[in-house]
Amino acid sequence: MTRWQQSTSPELAERLGADSVAVMALGAIEQHGPHLPLDTDTRIAEGLLGMAMTRVNPELEVLALPTLSIGASDEHASFDGTLSLSPRCFADTLESIGESVSRAGVQRLIFVNGHGGNRASMDTAALALRRRLGLLVVKCSYPKLGMPDDVDGIDDLARGFHGGWLETALMHHLAPDQVRSAALNDFAARYIDARSDALVSPEGPAAFGWLAEDLNVSGVIGNAVSATAEDGDRLAAFFAERIARVIEETAALQWPPAGQAG
Repeated sequence: MTRWQQSTSPELAERLGADSVAVMALGAIEQHGPHLPLDTDTRIAEGLLGMAMTRVNPELEVLALPTLSIGASDEHASFDGTLSLSPRCFADTLESIGESVSRAGVQRLIFVNGHGGNRASMDTAALALRRRLGLLVVKCSYPKLGMPDDVDGIDDLARGFHGGWLETALMHHLAPDQVRSAALNDFAARYIDARSDALVSPEGPAAFGWLAEDLNVSGVIGNAVSATAEDGDRLAAFFAERIARVIEETAALQWPPAGQAG
């Protein structure tokens, strides 16, 4: 992986240009129940991006920016250890980073996001950077990249999007020593039933604002017991391949759009 911060300023000035791609992992420091550490989202985003970078065409000029570890985590603020920026502050931070990247001559920026609460701020910043600076900002939240067919816990995903099967499986692969195995449990969620066709639910077609404790008193939801290291291996490889593809497609995208000035 080529890291932005390990170059000198003259080296960056010489090598970066409009066809270069900057990528940045976005995480969070927030509670993940009794079985996963506070930096789970950061570890996952950073780990998947690191794996993806080894799969990207080496001829492309791609640099990884420093990870942004603290995100927008208001929904977890009731639990000890959670660190959070306000959504507005987080959006402003992303926009400021985009401005700095643009000043270096880069016009393609990818956010590889590991925390659902960051998405609204990413949307705000991406549009602002496009309108003000002409920057192409790709918003890549890994759970939105699809899912492999050959893993055992997929049925739990719809009702376990925080600290459940998916994140626990990935942590079994990326940081197995950080999974507190004795505390694994099936954290049943209020308002969520994978078999239901309800429109109104926390993350459904008509979603409502929620705090983590609204869904489960422990602050996490999903069957963490069902997650295996084997699932984590396959998931990590799948997402790494998809993120690598996102990077390559971003590099190949015609930008600025035809007929528009840069």
